[in-house]
Amino acid sequence: MADEEIERIYTITFRDLKNIPRTKRADRAIKHIREFASKHMKVGLDEVWIDHRVNEMVWARGKKKIPSRIRVKMIKFEEVVEVVPPEE
Repeated sequence: MADEEIERIYTITFRDLKNIPRTKRADRAIKHIREFASKHMKVGLDEVWIDHRVNEMVWARGKKKIPSRIRVKMIKFEEVVEVVPPEE
């Protein structure tokens, strides 16, 4: 059971982040992704690794105009979760 990998594709919405100050939205979106992955994959916040391509998806239109939602694939290796964009 220790060698199992769990792969899931999630859609993370940033609807609630539209209410925080514009200059902090992209930073808070990355933190929201980390909290979402931690909650749904049942690991600590320190065990979540976010791929640079997901970071670029959030920051694509700048700090103030984050996307309303993104699709990500979460892969759990033992106690570490990797968040990457889905290959479509």
